[in-house]
Amino acid sequence: MILNIDSRGVSARTIFKIAHGFTPVSISPNAAKAIAASYSCLQEHAASGQAIYGVSTGLGAAVDTVMKVRTGDDQHLIPSARAVGVGRIATEVETRAMIATRLSRVCVGHSGMSYAVAAALAGMLNHRIVPRVPMLGSVGEADLAPMAHIAEVLTGRGTVIRADGSLTDGRTAFLEAGLELPKFGVKDGLALVSSNSAALGLAALAIADVQRVFAAQVAAVALSYEGFRASIAPLAPAATALRPAPYQGTIAESLLFLLEGGNLMEPTAQRRLQDPLSLRCVSSVFGAVQSTICHARDAVALELATSDDNPAVNTALDLVLPNGNFDPTHVALSFDTMALALARLAAMTGERIMKMMSAEMSDLPRFMAPDVGGSNGFATVQKTVSALVATIGQQAMPMPFAAIPVADRVEDYASLLMPGVEKFSAIVENLRYLVGIELMVAAQAVDLRTGITLGQGTAAIQQAVRALVAPLTQDRAASPDIVALAEAIQQQRLGPILTELEEQLS
Repeated sequence: MILNIDSRGVSARTIFKIAHGFTPVSISPNAAKAIAASYSCLQEHAASGQAIYGVSTGLGAAVDTVMKVRTGDDQHLIPSARAVGVGRIATEVETRAMIATRLSRVCVGHSGMSYAVAAALAGMLNHRIVPRVPMLGSVGEADLAPMAHIAEVLTGRGTVIRADGSLTDGRTAFLEAGLELPKFGVKDGLALVSSNSAALGLAALAIADVQRVFAAQVAAVALSYEGFRASIAPLAPAATALRPAPYQGTIAESLLFLLEGGNLMEPTAQRRLQDPLSLRCVSSVFGAVQSTICHARDAVALELATSDDNPAVNTALDLVLPNGNFDPTHVALSFDTMALALARLAAMTGERIMKMMSAEMSDLPRFMAPDVGGSNGFATVQKTVSALVATIGQQAMPMPFAAIPVADRVEDYASLLMPGVEKFSAIVENLRYLVGIELMVAAQAVDLRTGITLGQGTAAIQQAVRALVAPLTQDRAASPDIVALAEAIQQQRLGPILTELEEQLS
């Protein structure tokens, strides 16, 4: 299967497929036409003597320096001067997401990139040429540093990580793949680096990841309802309709779908008139969280389908347009908001786990300890839960609204999207562990209950958990079990019910 990238761009889910599935890509005929038209239009304007940023002028604070039209080696110098990244090295999946995102946005037809360079980006994806990209260096007003490390490879320089982990340069990597290095045109160096495609590529991966974790979180809550024998009254359509907050009804419907067919649906099944808020208010809180996920998803989708190039080329109007569309503040704010929402989700999850381990609250053995003298049960897991909730809370603090101005204070504002997305991805990873713990604890609670019939959905979830993690019949290390469940969430190995639930919530 080959994924055709056309002039409408691609979705976050497609970026995820290209990055994780190593799916081959091609540039569709309509995208090729749009790229060629954009480049031709830019060439004509450059030949007319028009001052065009980065084409016939310097960059950043040097914009007042007029130059001859920059091609070939002159354009090569643009990424070379901006390959200043430090810190951790992007994984192959992350790097592929960055390249695929840049290619998608070029295919929209406003970048002025030459077709040869766009095709070379596709060749890098198809031949698994993986640039070595340090991840620290972008302030979110175009990811100059990380994109420059990718662009340098197309000049024949830069560093490429081979499949065996050894390093080589771009020229050798292209030669080994049987590809020719592209000749740079009038804006190719600038077009490769002046884009937020590094942060947007990671954002696309993060959206897919958080949707997967969120679906698993809903499934874990349903299993907690079963294990705690919680009241489902707050999930009733009549209750959620009284105050139709965003997605509250959707979450309630998903939980009832999972619980359907079990005896928790019977009026006499509940143990308490009023459960703790971490169970009673799930549909309200989860609905609010889903609202932030959808908002961030839509913000990323807008970016993937449009151009953030400066200058941009509008062939329909025959214009080369200076602009500020490289500023992704709306995406940065959506990720900050989503991070705060996940922190609330984490706090609520931690409380549910603690309540199920409390003999007073759950009517189950304290810490769900096996009936063996001196057993610890899940007592010490509470420390991991506490640490995860605290860490997520700290990571959820919004990015600063100001950064040190650069480029002789011409660039005096920064969205800080890249570090914001990096921080958010760390939150999702920690939340995945927390959801794994809730699944483990809820499954144990279900095993300890007698005379209950699970819903069709929750029975499938319980079976999926038990296929990975055995019941706790004597004390053992819980870490391998938590990791196994977290990895199963990430790799979609908790059965078709989770896939169906993710589709419902997407």
